[in-house]
Amino acid sequence: MAKDKIAYVCENCGQESPKWIGKCPACGKWNTFKEIRVADTRQQAATSAAASTGHQLRKNKILRLHEISAADDPRIDMHDGELNRVLGGGLVPGSIVLLGGEPGIGKSTLSLQTALQMSGMKVLYVSGEESAHQLKMRAERLVQGNVGISDNLMILCENSLETIFEHIREAQPELVIIDSIQTIATEDVESSAGSIAQVRECASALLRFAKTSGVPVILIGHITKEGTLAGPKILEHIVDTVIQFEGDQHHVYRILRSIKNRFGSTSELGIYEMQQNGLRQVSNPSELLLTEDHDGLSGVAISSAIEGVRPFLVETQALVSSAAYGTPQRSATGFDQRRLNMLLAVLEKRVGFKLMQKDVFLNIAGGLRVTDMAMDLSVIAAVLSSNVDTPIEAGWCMAGEVGLSGEVRPVNRIEQRIAEAEKLGFSNIIIPKYNLQGFDRKKYHIAIHPVRKVEEALRVLFG
Repeated sequence: MAKDKIAYVCENCGQESPKWIGKCPACGKWNTFKEIRVADTRQQAATSAAASTGHQLRKNKILRLHEISAADDPRIDMHDGELNRVLGGGLVPGSIVLLGGEPGIGKSTLSLQTALQMSGMKVLYVSGEESAHQLKMRAERLVQGNVGISDNLMILCENSLETIFEHIREAQPELVIIDSIQTIATEDVESSAGSIAQVRECASALLRFAKTSGVPVILIGHITKEGTLAGPKILEHIVDTVIQFEGDQHHVYRILRSIKNRFGSTSELGIYEMQQNGLRQVSNPSELLLTEDHDGLSGVAISSAIEGVRPFLVETQALVSSAAYGTPQRSATGFDQRRLNMLLAVLEKRVGFKLMQKDVFLNIAGGLRVTDMAMDLSVIAAVLSSNVDTPIEAGWCMAGEVGLSGEVRPVNRIEQRIAEAEKLGFSNIIIPKYNLQGFDRKKYHIAIHPVRKVEEALRVLFG
């Protein structure tokens, strides 16, 4: 019998080493190498398990570059507009997708809700965490939320990878969902489920099954306390697509964000609203990210932002007060705090407002985290509005990046931002002056105010 091989793998980045190392040479982390025991027969066992499922295996051969078709692979419709958008237009046959998120955020609800809606496909839902009775209760709750139930949905409660492949051979599904990858274990590795070796070997076996049979696989993964996907980083290298379900359990909105996608863009995001009977797609996030009425309230500014290809209007809230304990606080929720400190320095140096002894708190309404640079102008406007306790008039929104010298820099896709503001009934929008080149202002019914410096934008807002 062949002797098992000992290897060491970095928990943070997946770097391998034949011996233990204190500091990882790839990521620089200390004490992250863990010992794993790998059997010599794992490759043959996993390959035979994938081949024994009864699906027709794909035969690969050498092709010249001009012989390869450039046409896109046919996509599988998930019957969910937000999920299709994040995946790049649908699920690619033979792909493997990793869905991560915090406990209780709605990963199992999203996957089961999607499986219930796919009535035209045979879906195998493998649960290693919940019983069949719990899944039945959740499915009935989702059905009450007007989600159609599929007769082709099959439930399997199992933790053994070999047993799962046996059931796949019998059922012949067209889509496999694993909930979760940390609960699945293979007999080829002598360690508990959820360990680095188990997660790695199970994911590799499922990858070989997906690529050789053409059946897509969706893996649900846990995340660590630091917010990263549990298991070694090599898990993210194995899969084709990594999507993360973000949000706060105290808010009703959930953000589905693409981190890695070999078949589409990684800048897409989908928005859901968590309800008692399941997740509801939010097709127009602008109306939900704006409060109903903020007339007469200072410290509120509206920005026309873009995440991925979707323009939407975001409400920026700021509170400026005197520092109670001598040392001023700087806090930002949903916005980069280092960029907030830079904008406050610009506001003090270039505009002349003294905020050195003031506490500044910034919040992006709706629990959304926005990385668009066009938010700079609304952040400065909200901070100044709260500092002087003067509200910004209703019907005003803005978009612009602020530079270190106080200039308002141009932003991309300005026409989509203006059109979104006009669609939601705004009457005035402030944009960078350099964005005026290349489009016709006459086709818009909204008043456009071009500015070159921050002082001009503040003079337009506050007179």
